[in-house]
Amino acid sequence: MILVLILLGFTTLKAQQTNPISLKEALKIAKENNLSVLKSKLEIQLSEENIKERQELRLPDVELSGVYSRITNLTEFKDGFLKGKEVVHTIPEIYDIKTNFKMPIYAGNKINNAIEIAKQQNIIAEIQKEKAENDIELEVIANYLGIYKLMQLQKIIDENIKEEQNRLKEVQSLKKHGTVTKNEVVRAELQLSDRELSALNNSKNIQILLHNFKTLLQLPETQEISIDTAASIDSNGMDSYDFYMHHALENEEMQIATQEINIRKTELALAKGNYYPSIHFFGNYAFSYPNYRFFPPDPYLYSLGQLGIEASFDLSGLYKNKTKVKMANTKIEWQKTQTQLLKNNIQDELFKNHTQYQEVIEKYKVVDKALELANENYRIVKLKYLNQLVLITEMVDADNALLQAKYNKIASRIDAAMKHYELLHTAGLLNEEFKL
Repeated sequence: MILVLILLGFTTLKAQQTNPISLKEALKIAKENNLSVLKSKLEIQLSEENIKERQELRLPDVELSGVYSRITNLTEFKDGFLKGKEVVHTIPEIYDIKTNFKMPIYAGNKINNAIEIAKQQNIIAEIQKEKAENDIELEVIANYLGIYKLMQLQKIIDENIKEEQNRLKEVQSLKKHGTVTKNEVVRAELQLSDRELSALNNSKNIQILLHNFKTLLQLPETQEISIDTAASIDSNGMDSYDFYMHHALENEEMQIATQEINIRKTELALAKGNYYPSIHFFGNYAFSYPNYRFFPPDPYLYSLGQLGIEASFDLSGLYKNKTKVKMANTKIEWQKTQTQLLKNNIQDELFKNHTQYQEVIEKYKVVDKALELANENYRIVKLKYLNQLVLITEMVDADNALLQAKYNKIASRIDAAMKHYELLHTAGLLNEEFKL
């Protein structure tokens, strides 16, 4: 029984063990599992089927039909309403088997334009898939770095708790020797309690973010995950604003906007196609019984076929189609304006990200210097406290300043990395960073 319990405990422990996920692994999982990416892949398949459907408009329409019926004798009234009735006997059975086909030869180039629109929509679907992947990548990075920041904070708090526990022991020892008051002990206990509450709150926040991260990666609810805190998160060097702007003007949103303009232009050509005639090649062939092409009908099965070219021209299109063409031209101008607005927004977003990235990097020296000063201040105050030259309140203030300085240094590096990725995302270069 004991052996079974040990084995079960070992199995449970092994099942609960988790391998930390690196940022690159998380991005790969998201691109494979995330529902938004899977949805964009299905939209590509639909757009490809749409192209095939439009191309099938070039194929002939073929129809096979048949009919069987029975008819009455033909009754004529030669002397007025229901008077002078004369009955002509007919052949009571009628049946036909008929086939028709019709194939377009020319339709104002409307079929070619419809196919072109479908192809342009397929290009947009491909670009939207890349955009969906980039958007998910940025969301994964934001979640990952958010968890990373809290986990680094947890390490700092845990280290500080150990320091507070040691300090509490020191204060309690000094109290026993009568060198400090009870208030000093209470103040140390409150400081330790505050740190423990911070650790508990931060730990729960980490669990919440990890759960959200698991949902983002579409991992099973029961799977335990953690992130690789040993990996480096330092951002790469920053290029010039012009470098990012050059690429941003060709990012996914701008590519989609360009394709939308192309679609509007093709729609204009499609509307203009209504000004032209339609020409079709057609044919039909039928077996019929009896031969009602003569009267009285001949009681014989006969066949008849027809082959030719049909042309039609909608004269009403000469005056009705003007509004459609005007609307198509207006849509082109609207789309061009929309593209320019998008370009302006991208420029503003890129400038903001580039400036904020510079700001975070410039903070490095400040926070590093602040940490050095906080360490030195903590060392001096601690030495004075141990020699009973300062009160515990000064010791607590120095401790809080050191904790904040440590966190600021870590947070500045993580914030810089996040701004770097946001800058790459706006410029459409996020995929190039990881080469998944």
